[in-house]
Amino acid sequence: MDRLEQAGPSPTMNVLVVDDESNIRKTMMLFFDMYHHKVTAVSNARDALTEAGLQIFDLAFVDLRLGLESGLDLVSDLLVSSPWLKIVVITAFASVDSAVEAMKRGATDYLPKPFSPGQLKLLLERLASIRVLEQRIDLLQDDLDRNDPEALLNSSHPPMQRVIELARQVSASDAVVMIQGASGTGKTMLARLIHRWSHRRAKPFGVVSCPSLSRELLESELFGHVKGSFTGAIRDNPGRVASCEGGTLFLDEIGDLPLSIQSKLLRFIQEREYERVGDQRTRKANVRIIAATNTDLKSAIASGGFREDLYYRLNVIQVTLPSLAERSGDIDALAGNLLAFFNAQNHKAIQGFTDGVLGIFHDYRWPGNIRELRNVVERAVILCTATTIGQELLPESMISAQQPQPRIGDRITLGNIEELHIRRVLASVGSVHEAAEVLGIDKATLWRKRKQYGL
Repeated sequence: MDRLEQAGPSPTMNVLVVDDESNIRKTMMLFFDMYHHKVTAVSNARDALTEAGLQIFDLAFVDLRLGLESGLDLVSDLLVSSPWLKIVVITAFASVDSAVEAMKRGATDYLPKPFSPGQLKLLLERLASIRVLEQRIDLLQDDLDRNDPEALLNSSHPPMQRVIELARQVSASDAVVMIQGASGTGKTMLARLIHRWSHRRAKPFGVVSCPSLSRELLESELFGHVKGSFTGAIRDNPGRVASCEGGTLFLDEIGDLPLSIQSKLLRFIQEREYERVGDQRTRKANVRIIAATNTDLKSAIASGGFREDLYYRLNVIQVTLPSLAERSGDIDALAGNLLAFFNAQNHKAIQGFTDGVLGIFHDYRWPGNIRELRNVVERAVILCTATTIGQELLPESMISAQQPQPRIGDRITLGNIEELHIRRVLASVGSVHEAAEVLGIDKATLWRKRKQYGL
C-alpha cells in the first residue's frame, strides 16, 4: 500500500484585534478573513479579556492607546491567562521607549502605524510559524511515547485497507466519527491518523479515557472548572475542550461516559457550547469529536445506560477495526516496525526475530491485539542480548498457548485451571486494574494470585 500521506491547507490562526479605531478594526478583520484566519475585534481592554476567557487565541494585535487605557497593561493581563499568546503592540505614537516597554511586558513584536498589508502579512506568517512550532513541541513528548500510527495501521489485509481508505475520506470533513473495535486494535492510533490527515492537524489532538476518572473528575477533565468549584479545585482548569481549540478531541471508551455527562456532551456536539464546572458563563469551542468503544452501545441503550440521541449523534460515520488475528498477514511487518521503534528507544541494533518466534506470532490468537504485540516486542527488545529475538524472550503465556491446554472437566486441579485463566486474561488486557475487573476480583486479590502462581 502507498505511504499514508495527504497534503492539506496551511493552519488557521485565531486572532484577537484590540483597537479603539473602528476603521483599523474593520481593515484588519478584512485582511485576516482574506487569508482564512479566524478574527475577533474589540475596542477596549475589558472586552478583550472577556473574549480571551471564552476562546483560545493564538495571536493578538493590541493598540498602545485604548482611549484612556494603556494597551501595555492589557498585554500583561492577557499573558496571565494565555501565556502562549503572541502579542504585537501597534501604535501611531512609535518610540524606542514604548517599544522597549512593550517587550518588557511580554509583547512579541511592535508594529508602528501606518503599516502596509505586506508588513502585516510578513509579521503574521512569522508569528504563525512560531505558534505552530510551539504547539508541535508541546505534543512532541507524547508522540515520542507512541508508535507511528501510519506504520502500525498500514496493511495488506483488504478489510483493513478499506478502513484506512474510509479514514482518509472522513478526515477531510468535520463530521463526528465513531471507531469500533476490540481493546488494543488501534482505535487511538486511527483517531490520531484522521487528525493528522485533516485540516486541523496543526492544532492539538487530545485524548480523554472515559473509564479512568470519576464522574466529577471526568466532567472537569472535559469541560474544565473554576477555582473552588469542588474540593481540591485549587486553581482554574480550562479543560480538554478548551485546550483542543481548533483541533480534535478523542473520547476513548465512550460507552463508560456517565449519563449526567452524556447530555452535556450531546449539547456540545450540537451547539458547540458548554460551561465549566462551577461557572455559569457559556463558552464556545471549535473542536472535532472522535469517539471509540469496544462495547455494544445498542445494548447499553436498551438497558438505559446510554442515551439513544447521543448514540445517533456520535454514529454519523462508523469505522470498525478488525482484530490482529484477522489480519495475521500483517504481523511480520507490524512486528518489524515495533522492533525498529524499540531498537531506537533502547539504543539497540537487534536484526530481527527467529523463524520459531515468527511461527508463534502467526499461530497465536493475540487476544490483546496490537497492544499485546507491542508489549511482547518491547519486553523482548529490553531483555535481548543477541542479534535476534528467540523464543526464550517471549512471555510464558505465549509459549504455553502453543501447547495442548487443559480443558474444563480434565483430571487436573482447580488451581491449574485458575492459573491458566489468570494468565490468559493478563495477556489480553492493558492493565492490572482491567484484569481484576474481567476476573471479578479486587486488585489486592489479583496481586496475591499473581504472587502465588509466579506471574
